[in-house]
Amino acid sequence: MQTEESAKKVDIIEIFGCNVFNDAVMKKRLPEKIYKELKNVIDNGVAMRGEVADAVAEEMKDWAIEHGATHFTHWFQPLTGVTAEKHDGFITPDENGKAIMEFSGGSLIKGEPDASSFPSGGLRATFEARGYTAWDCTSPAFLKEDRGGVTLCIPTAFCSYTGEALDKKTPLLRSCEALSKQALRVLRALGDTESTKVITTVGAEQEYFLIDKASYEMREDLKVTGRTLFGAKPPKGQEMDDHYYGTIKERVAAYMHDLDIELYKLGVYSKTKHNEVAPCQHELACVYSEANIATDHNQLVMETMKRVAKRHNLVCLLHEKPFKGLNGSGKHNNWAISTDSGENLLKPGKTPCENTQFLLFLSAIIEAIDLHADILRASAANAGNDHRLGGNEAPPCIISIYLGDELTEILDAVSTGTTVQKRTTEDMTVGVSTVPSLHRDTTDRNRTSPFAFTGNKFEFRMVGSSASIAGPNTVLGTAVADSLMRIADRLEKSVNPKEEARLIVRDIIQEHRKIIFNGNGYSKQWREEAKRRGLSDIESSLDAYGAYITPQAKAMFERHGVYSATELVARYEIKVEKYVKFTNIEALTMLDMAFQRIIPAVGKYAAFLSDSISAMEKAGNMPYVEKSLLKRVEPLYNELYDETCSLEKAVKMLAETQNLETSAALCKNTILPTMEKLRAASDALEQIVAKDYWPIPTYSDILFYQ
Repeated sequence: MQTEESAKKVDIIEIFGCNVFNDAVMKKRLPEKIYKELKNVIDNGVAMRGEVADAVAEEMKDWAIEHGATHFTHWFQPLTGVTAEKHDGFITPDENGKAIMEFSGGSLIKGEPDASSFPSGGLRATFEARGYTAWDCTSPAFLKEDRGGVTLCIPTAFCSYTGEALDKKTPLLRSCEALSKQALRVLRALGDTESTKVITTVGAEQEYFLIDKASYEMREDLKVTGRTLFGAKPPKGQEMDDHYYGTIKERVAAYMHDLDIELYKLGVYSKTKHNEVAPCQHELACVYSEANIATDHNQLVMETMKRVAKRHNLVCLLHEKPFKGLNGSGKHNNWAISTDSGENLLKPGKTPCENTQFLLFLSAIIEAIDLHADILRASAANAGNDHRLGGNEAPPCIISIYLGDELTEILDAVSTGTTVQKRTTEDMTVGVSTVPSLHRDTTDRNRTSPFAFTGNKFEFRMVGSSASIAGPNTVLGTAVADSLMRIADRLEKSVNPKEEARLIVRDIIQEHRKIIFNGNGYSKQWREEAKRRGLSDIESSLDAYGAYITPQAKAMFERHGVYSATELVARYEIKVEKYVKFTNIEALTMLDMAFQRIIPAVGKYAAFLSDSISAMEKAGNMPYVEKSLLKRVEPLYNELYDETCSLEKAVKMLAETQNLETSAALCKNTILPTMEKLRAASDALEQIVAKDYWPIPTYSDILFYQ
C-alpha cells in the first residue's frame, strides 16, 4: 500500500504509460521503415506484411522482458462479458538443450484458444473446439503486473474456425468502420475533401461499491452473486445526501490513489473520482478516447479495481444493485464522433441554428435512436441491471433523447419552417462580491434521461456497471451509420447538397420528434405520455433481448457487415441463457443461505423465547415481552420456511425444463417473484431477531465500516 509520504513523490508524467507498448515506444524502438508500415496498417487498414509482424514481435518481446515479463498472452473479450487470457512463455529450447527467449510474428498475430469452451450460442459444438485470436494492432499491447509476475498482454479479436465473431471487440471494430464510411460520405457531399476518417470516441464513467473484506467473506450471496439476496434497510442509508461528493475517507482515498497509479501505468486516463450517492459507493471517470481503446481500458479499469481493493482489505462490487433500497451503479457512456483532424461533429458552435453540418449529424442520431430504441435498450440489458433501471439513480426503461430547450427549439423551427431567435449566453452572479460571476449555459442538464446531449456529446446512462461498453457502442455506431447512409444517399443525388441537408433535417424531425423529451423521466405522467407517443417501455431484460433477432435488426446489422444473422441469433441465445443461469445461481444461493443459516438461526431465537417464557412462568413472572416477540416471529418463521420450500420447488422445475425460452419465462414469472417473497420474510425477521442470533452481517455492518 502506498504511504502518505510516497504518494507525494509519485511522478505521474514519468509513470504514465510506462507499461504500454504505445506509439512513442514503437517509434523509438522500431526501424523507421517498419514503424511507418505499421502506422499505415493502424491508420489505414492496409494488410500487414510478415516482415513487419516479425520485427514488431521481436521488439515487443525485448521490451517486455526488459520490464520483467516471462510470458505473453492474447488478451481477448469473449461473450462472457469479462476478459480472457492464456499465458505462453517466451522460453524455447535451443539445439544445445539450453533455453532462449523467442517470440515470432506468427505468435503475435494469431493464437488458438478453444472456441467451444466459451459461450457461442450454438456457433461451436464441444467437438468443434478450434477458435482463433487475431492481433488488434489499433489497441496497444501492455504489461500486466500482479503477484504472478509480469505478463505481456496483446489485445486481440476472437473468432470461430468458420469466421464468426465470438467476442465483443470484433463487432465493435466493424461498427466503427461502418460509421466512419457513412459519415465520410456525408462530409464529402457537404464539401469536406480533407477528412479521411471519422472516429467514434467514448468516455466511460464507472460507478462501484467498496466494502470491507471481512463482512464480504461472511456473506455467501455477495461472494457468489455480487449482490445481497437478503438484507433489511438500515436505519440510515442515503437519505441525508451526505455521502454524495462528501469527503473521501482516508482508507478509500488510499485505495483510489493506488488505483490511479496502476491505471496510469497502463495508459488509462483516470481523471475524476468522488463519492457517489449511496454509502460506500464511488465513481471513477476516464478522459474520452477511441471507442475500441476506451472499451479495452474500461475492462482494465474493472479488473484493476478488484485487484487493488484486495491490497486494502476491501472488496470492489461492480454489480448494478448490490444493496436493495440504495442507489445502484451504472456506467455512463459518453459518446461522440470526430474527424481525424480533430473536429467534433457534435459540437454545436456559437450559432447552432446556422450550423447545418451539426444539425444534420444530430438529426441522424435522433432518427437512429427512434428507429432502433429497442435494440439500444437490449444492449444495456442484463439481469443485474433489471434491479437498477427505473429507480431514482438510473434512467427509466423508456428510451428518449434529451436535447435541452435551445436545440429543441432550433429543430422544431427547422421542421416547421419558422425562424428561431438566437439565444445569448449570460453571466450569473451569486450575490457575493468576492465570488466571480459564472458563465451560464444555454440549457440545463437532465439526469433522468437515458440518452442525453451534454454540450458536445451524448451520454447513454442506461449501461450497467458490470457490463462491457462494447455492446452498447456497437449498436449505437451501427444504428447511426444506417441513418447516415440514408442521408448520404439523398445528399449525393442532390444538385444542392447544403439545401438538401436542411430538408433532410426537417424531414427527420417531423417523423422522429416523438423521441425527444426534456422533462422528468421519473414521472408517472411521462410513462403515460411515452405510451401515447408509441415509445416502448421494456422493464425486463428478458423481454428486451428479442430486439436482437427481429427482421429489422438483422437487416441493419447485415447491411453494414457488423453482425450476420447467425451471429445475432447466437448472441440472443447467449443472453437468454445467461439470464437463466444467473437467476438459477441466485436462487440456489438463497436456498443455501435460508436452509443452512437463516432458518436455523431464527429457530434458535424462537427456542430461546420459548424457553424464556417457560422459565419466567415457572418463576411466577409475566413474560409479556417474550410472548409478544414470539407472536411476531412465529408467522414470519413459517412464511420463511414456506417460501423457501416454494423456491426449492421452482428451482427443481427449472432443472427439469429443457426449452430455453420456457426456462427463462419460469425464471422471470416464478423464481424471481418467489425470491422476493422469501427475502421479504427474512428481512422482516432480521429486524426482530436479536443481533447475537442473526447469522450474517447486516446492511449497517457492511455499509458503515471505518
